[in-house]
Amino acid sequence: MNLEQMLDYFKASDRIMGNITNWVEVPAKEAVYSEFPDFLDERIKEALKRRGIHRLYSHQASAISEVNAGKNVVVVTPTASGKTMCYNIPVLDAIIKDEESRAIFLFPTKALSQDQVAELHELITDAGVDVKTYTYDGDTPQSARRAIRQAGHIVVTNPDMLHSGILPHHTKWTKLFENLKFVVIDEVHHYRGVFGSHLANVIRRLKRICNFYGSNPQFICCSATIANPAELAQRITGCEMTLIDNNGAPSGKKNIIFYNPPLVNKELGIRKSSLLEAKQLAEMLIRNDIKTIVFTKSRLSVEVLVTYLKDIFHGKLEGDEKVRGYRGGYLPNLRREIEKGLRKGEISAVVSTNALELGIDIGSLEACIICGYPGTIASTWQQAGRAGRRKGESVTIMVANSSPLDQYIVNNPDYFFGSSPENGLINPDNLVILYSHMKCAAFELPFEDDEIFGVQTTQELLSFMEEAGLVRHVGKRWHWSSEVFPADEISLRSASNENFIIIDISDPHHRVIGETDRFSAPMLLHEEAIYIHDGQQYQVEKLDFDDKKAYVRKVDVDYYTDASLAVDLKVIDVFREKEGEKVLKSCGEVMVNALVTMFKKIKLYTHENIGSGPVNLPDLEMHTTSYWTSLPENVPGVVSQTQLQNGLLGLSNVLSNAAPVYLMCDPGDIKVVYQVRSTFTKRPTVYIYDNYPGGVGFSEKLFELHNELYSTARDMISRCPCESGCPSCVGPLNEFSGEENPKELTLMLIDLILGDKAEGKAT
Repeated sequence: MNLEQMLDYFKASDRIMGNITNWVEVPAKEAVYSEFPDFLDERIKEALKRRGIHRLYSHQASAISEVNAGKNVVVVTPTASGKTMCYNIPVLDAIIKDEESRAIFLFPTKALSQDQVAELHELITDAGVDVKTYTYDGDTPQSARRAIRQAGHIVVTNPDMLHSGILPHHTKWTKLFENLKFVVIDEVHHYRGVFGSHLANVIRRLKRICNFYGSNPQFICCSATIANPAELAQRITGCEMTLIDNNGAPSGKKNIIFYNPPLVNKELGIRKSSLLEAKQLAEMLIRNDIKTIVFTKSRLSVEVLVTYLKDIFHGKLEGDEKVRGYRGGYLPNLRREIEKGLRKGEISAVVSTNALELGIDIGSLEACIICGYPGTIASTWQQAGRAGRRKGESVTIMVANSSPLDQYIVNNPDYFFGSSPENGLINPDNLVILYSHMKCAAFELPFEDDEIFGVQTTQELLSFMEEAGLVRHVGKRWHWSSEVFPADEISLRSASNENFIIIDISDPHHRVIGETDRFSAPMLLHEEAIYIHDGQQYQVEKLDFDDKKAYVRKVDVDYYTDASLAVDLKVIDVFREKEGEKVLKSCGEVMVNALVTMFKKIKLYTHENIGSGPVNLPDLEMHTTSYWTSLPENVPGVVSQTQLQNGLLGLSNVLSNAAPVYLMCDPGDIKVVYQVRSTFTKRPTVYIYDNYPGGVGFSEKLFELHNELYSTARDMISRCPCESGCPSCVGPLNEFSGEENPKELTLMLIDLILGDKAEGKAT
């Protein structure tokens, strides 16, 4: 059956409809066209006509005209609306008219840059013009790099390469920086939190170098629909932006379905696994030859789901290659192969993390299954936009898990459909991030005495750098004087720039099959862990921390592993504090020590625990910012240590899900830990900390939203139909000790916190 018949089948099925909490039909939208601008080179017009494009969408024409007028623009339209044309056409037109002009295209991922370069090459070839476009990233051979530096009109790269491979070596790029006319930043909504804060500082360094060489580039930014695109683009670029949001692209009819798995234990509030429900739904769609993409939240769940689907369709879909996984850690050649297979329609289904959320061309898909709420409304719409594209009906099914946030979304659809998408939040003046990039900037060019780099205290920071022996003040300039290459010390995306490579020793040639970051390695690659790659299971034989290598061997077992993390937190400094009659709330700097203590063996399909084992690895240390709430030493109504521990555990669990509603961040961006007796406050304390070194402002925001946060937490618990607690509110009951009701204990602590009248005092 086709998609329309499949949707009719859903509507006729009591089992399926019984789990659907909301079904919204978004009607199809006709295109709004504009004619080609008169100033556009005829060769570009003819090239577009040969490709069947005789008119532009309204937003494309607006963007091209504004760029031609010298404006910095940010284009905000949904997925698959032709945003690429908004920068390809004006940049190409400018280079044709002045062959000395240069441009930098920035994409957040290598995959996206590869995809966009292919499209740009096609346009250049069709136009018959000599515009040299090159990709310059970590995969670019050394032999090609000199030619790119000299001859490249358009250099396509990513923030990481711009930061460490181009800006520090600007003397080799004189031709580029002297003539730089455009900087294109695609998927600007992707740059939030720590990544966006880093990028804003990289752009500050870029503009500084451009100024040195006498150029002043225009910025062209593209974004999916978020609440503050112009503000975000302005904070990243430091320039006034013109907003283009008159979307003229057509879109097919979309069905948005919220699916809540059935309860398997009503008393405990435990629902059927969202992964297993997603598997069933995907199986139905694939059997009917409906091209499907499934998004999951972790690398592990990608591989578990791929394993399930390959088992089902083994030998039935012209081989295993019809169902593929796609995630970070796959090597570039494998990712390109999967992307090509999707475009050609050779792959029936792909299971992906958010790596395919961005605008990579993956052909025409009809169905999208989102396994677990992605954490933001903007991300959900991005993932939903991967199905349907510009024509034809499509369906997106969001399968909720048992977490409070997921349950809040599926049971309160008005919040999702009625809210504007989230704001992109960055903090480029975060001292840790700013100082790191100031070191890079000083390495690139000397600082002048009156120069400002983002903050008014630039000169004070330079004096601090001089004390550290990094710069020397001579005359009216600050010169770099250290032998260190500062760009190597910064990772734009993660807390560490040290990746671990994964080596398959069952292969005679000891083949490298993937990689992972330093902070994920202990969780995924401890000895005896089952590492799943493209549906194949591997057992980790050895994890070498010194050489950053994990040695794995192919195995065939009926389980996967999941590691447990123990966190110890110490307060270093207090920034702000509010003391109430009973409750103290504070915000400050903390040091977090994380240690993987053990792992569990989880049986495939049934997901039951079939064993465990210890893990002996060094701990990981991180300085960050935190917001914490301290209760009185003797909590009213709590008569035992066990009761207090249960209440704090329930509070931690619900806060980790309530906070993202206000922070507009991914749930993994923050962590919550509790201490029955804090070594710092000497009181029972719950800490919420930024899961990034140095922090990016989430904790400070929560400090200000204290009452709103705890009110939402209370709402999540009180609305839950369970009696004593469940994964949808305070967490699974097997996490708690004793006979007490953890749900009641958690609500009692929240009422104590909300009922306290605090008087503010800054420290």
